[in-house]
Parts: sequence; structure tokens; C-alpha cells
Amino acid sequence: MDVMQILFLALLFVAVFGLVFFALSQFLANPVRDRLEVIGGGRELRPERPPSQWVQRIVKLTGPLARLSVPEEGWESSSVRTHFMNAGFRNPSAPVIYFAAKTALALLFPALLYLYVSTTGSKLQGNTLLAVLLVVAAIGYYLPNIILRRMVFVRQREIFETFPDALDLMTICVEAGLAMDAAIARVADEIKLNSPTLSEELHLVTLELRAGASKEKALRNLALRTGVEDVDILVAMLIQAERFGTSIGASLRVHADGLRTKRRQRAEEAAAKIALKLLFPLIFCIFPSLLLVLLGPAFIQIYRILLPSLGGHR
Repeated sequence: MDVMQILFLALLFVAVFGLVFFALSQFLANPVRDRLEVIGGGRELRPERPPSQWVQRIVKLTGPLARLSVPEEGWESSSVRTHFMNAGFRNPSAPVIYFAAKTALALLFPALLYLYVSTTGSKLQGNTLLAVLLVVAAIGYYLPNIILRRMVFVRQREIFETFPDALDLMTICVEAGLAMDAAIARVADEIKLNSPTLSEELHLVTLELRAGASKEKALRNLALRTGVEDVDILVAMLIQAERFGTSIGASLRVHADGLRTKRRQRAEEAAAKIALKLLFPLIFCIFPSLLLVLLGPAFIQIYRILLPSLGGHR
């Protein structure tokens, strides 16, 4: 390898090491410090920086990059803003980091590819190189969209899977004599161990109700934040039950039974797809090796016996 290739590998190693070290130092918890805080009654043993300080630094550094990818005015009410709410990002700095990542990846991926091509002496030149760079830039630009949608899907699936259990708890609370506001607050506390996401959403509903918002508005905000169809149906059902004075406990019980059936049907559907998903690995990976092991010795014997006899016959 020449000097340029060694320099490229060294820069790549430093960049990857720096990113991994930063991620480990910021996102991973320290179990020793957490245990000491628990033993000390929740008090911090040493002064630490606020957890959002590094986020503010990233926002300040990536602000100019974010302006290059931010859409025109009015994007706050578009589907992008809805995706942020569905993914659980309520920090005002989240859109800045998101659009800055789109710009940075759209510039970084082509730069790394061009540096790799120039150092390795690849045959990509002219229009072919330009087309490949454009494709790589498009991948880097739309990669945050894919990640955001994946996070939305995972969060909505968690809410959907734990929502019937929350409805059962809410039904018990309502039938025990609690009002809807107190039942939602109680369920938010009880469901926290099973689903922190759903507990957080229900806790936000209780905060809105305590702040003076109407019950209809708070429930509609819950449906908007989660983006789950079943939550939207439940919100509409609760609003109608409150308007017409019907039994909320009976409505919750019926809706919980329907959600539980739907969850079981989804599990059965996923189980039925396993055979089809295993078909292609069996055909292209396991069957060839199995046939090679079973029929390989037979083909070798046929080759050893028939080939000399055919040669002698001639």
C-alpha cells in the first residue's frame, strides 16, 4: 500500500473510534454510579453536567448544516412533524439534528467514496463516477428518513401490543368507581414496567387534563402523538360515550376484547409467514449443502467406475 492508502485507513480508524467512544460515553449508563446514587438515596455524589448540554452543543454546531435541508415554511404542520411526534421526539432540537444529519450524510458519503476511489485507483471515471456519487448522496440524504420511519414503527408496535393490557387495567379502575382522569393516571403508573412508552403518553394526558385542557382535546392529542389507529378508535369511542352518557366500562371492555383478538390474529399471521420465509434459505443455502453431502460420494463412485469402462469400450 502507498502513503495515500495508509493515510485514508488511519483517518477512517480515527473517525470510527471517535464516534464509537462518543456514543459509549454519552448513551451508555454507568452502573456503578447508578448503584451509588440508589444507595445514597438518589443524591448525586459529584456534580455533573446536565444531560442536555451535549445536545445543545451539537445543535449549535449543526445549525448551519440543518438550514441546507430544512423545507420551506409550514413543514411544522406536515407529515415530518407528525413523524417526530410518533417517534417520541419532543425536544425542539430534534428537527435541527435530523436535518443536519441529512445534509451531513449527503455530503459525507460521496466524499468518502471519492476519497476511496482516488486512493485505490478504481476504474470509476467520468459520468459513471458522477452517477455513483449522486446515488450515494441520495442514500445518505434519505437514510435519516428510513431510520425515523423505523423508529416510528417500533414505537407504534409497542403501543399496539401493550394497549389491550392498559385497557383492561382502565376497565377495572372505572368499574371500581374511579373517574376517567384518575383511571388514566392510575394506568399510567401501573403500566410503566411493561411499556414505558405508553405510560409516558398516558402521563402526558393527565398533565394536559391538570393544566386545564378539555378531556376531548387531551384524548385527541393522545391519538395524534401515537399515530396508532386503535388508539384513535378508542379516543372516538370515549368521546362518544361521554357525550351520550353510555357506560364507559362496558365500552372499554368491548374494545379491549377486540384489540386482544386483533393482537392474537397478528401473532397468528406472523407465525403463518414463518414457513414462507424459511423456504428461500432452505432452497438456496441448506438443500445444496445437504445434496452435496448425500449425493457427493455416489457421484464420485459413478465417476470412478463408469469413466474407465467407457474409456476401455472405446
